[in-house]
Amino acid sequence: MRILLIEDDTLLGAAVRDQITAEGHSIDWVTRLDEAEDHLRAAAYDLVLLDLMLPDGRGLPFLRELRGRGDVTPVMILTALD
Repeated sequence: MRILLIEDDTLLGAAVRDQITAEGHSIDWVTRLDEAEDHLRAAAYDLVLLDLMLPDGRGLPFLRELRGRGDVTPVMILTALD
């Protein structure tokens, strides 16, 4: 499985990356939505793990934009919001 992780917290991102890699999956990790956009245009992913609060924007509008252009890649939301 190929996964795109969009997470700006370095401790959480590293932990998720390490666990997913240990499970035998391929993961690309980016910390900004503009980087995520570049990755999604360049490659196909089986899953996107998306943080809601990123330095260059919020995750939900980004997800709406993905869906609006017909991208149906499964997305799981990660957040520290309570």
